[in-house]
Amino acid sequence: MRKRFDAKHIALLAILTALAYVGRIVFQFLPNVQPMTAIIIILTLNMGLIDGLIVASLSLFLSNIFLGLGPWTFAQLISFATIVLLTSLVMKPLYLKKTKPLFVLFAFFSGIFYGFIISLFSYKIYGLTNFWIYYAYGLWFDLAHGFGNAAFYFILEPILRPLFNRFKEKS
Repeated sequence: MRKRFDAKHIALLAILTALAYVGRIVFQFLPNVQPMTAIIIILTLNMGLIDGLIVASLSLFLSNIFLGLGPWTFAQLISFATIVLLTSLVMKPLYLKKTKPLFVLFAFFSGIFYGFIISLFSYKIYGLTNFWIYYAYGLWFDLAHGFGNAAFYFILEPILRPLFNRFKEKS
């Protein structure tokens, strides 16, 4: 059994945090399309809940320092934490069955779910009167997030999974 946070493990988490951060910054010209959610889902499936939460929170705060911190940062953190929790508890047991279309679909719906949680917080923060109208206006952005997640998951999972497997073998 390996030490939980040895130097190699911390370096791996730092690299993944940087990858999620850079991916979010590079794709900022496309609203809600970025690889961060897909990277966090793939990481959680392969390395676990704690690693997913660490990379999600660090990459979120670092990118929000660049993109802008505000009350939405807390909602984003809650959204990512919920997605990591769902990935760990619900999807990870199914991951060994190699049903890739199911996980691409999960990545898509994670974008929708993320937007729903953000809308719940934003609706309260900004004192709006009708949640469903507010949510409907933002649904196009949630769909873009979902399609981006699905595409990035489809592309990145075959690249990152062998790296995680190699890391686990050497540790």
